[in-house]
Amino acid sequence: MMRGVLLAAALAAQPAAAQVADLVSDAAFRVCADPALVPMSSRDGSGFENRIAEHLASALGKPLEYTWFPMATGFVRNTLFAGKCDVVIGYAQGDELVLNTNHYYTSTHVLVVRADGPLAGIERLADPALKGHRIGVVAGSPPASHLARNGLMAKARPYSLMVDRRVEDPAGDMLAAVESGEIDAAVLWGPVGGPLVKAHPALKAIPLVKEEGAPKLFYRTTMGVRQGEDVWKRELNSLIRREQGALDAILRDAGVPLLDDYGRGLKEAG
Repeated sequence: MMRGVLLAAALAAQPAAAQVADLVSDAAFRVCADPALVPMSSRDGSGFENRIAEHLASALGKPLEYTWFPMATGFVRNTLFAGKCDVVIGYAQGDELVLNTNHYYTSTHVLVVRADGPLAGIERLADPALKGHRIGVVAGSPPASHLARNGLMAKARPYSLMVDRRVEDPAGDMLAAVESGEIDAAVLWGPVGGPLVKAHPALKAIPLVKEEGAPKLFYRTTMGVRQGEDVWKRELNSLIRREQGALDAILRDAGVPLLDDYGRGLKEAG
């Protein structure tokens, strides 16, 4: 009798497990993405995450399909969890909302200044040369803590993080303010600031690899899949390992500052 109950329970559990696995499409590489998260992703395909998605789809021999939704509240619920797509190309390591793949790059925040200005040689937010200067920073971000500790918040200009980038562009606004002289510098996440600065020859992005103290300014980026999809995660891990050189090349070409796995310095080109 007990054996029959256990067998029935096992059989009953099988469809549920299959349903999780079956959400991953065999017919296409289905990516969840923000249509206006420049320079990472864009509906026109110009983002570096778009290029990564195209490369991985080609490596898998599958067509690429997108589900677009703003990277704000409800993004994962309305895309990945809804079964409309199977992977988020860029996701912070350690976020428990999704199942993380192995990280495929490590980056850091950057200080953006005028290339010909007096701050062009700054390498740390603790540098006394920043005293009295107007610095743009994303409110509540790790660099904001460093600015506060170094007495730089009095003249700091805060910018919002969680916005619909179809209608707001905090990073673009920060760079424009540095370029015009409204502020003297800006601190941005490197994968945002580095690529954007490439379109602004008058500006310079300085990777903050020498910053000391908490919180850390470097972070690892993974790909995100649904919890329980361990087979899919392992397939992506193998894909990342095989294609790491190509992924690095895409990121470097975009202007993303790449660090070693420990965030101690810039990653050497392979």
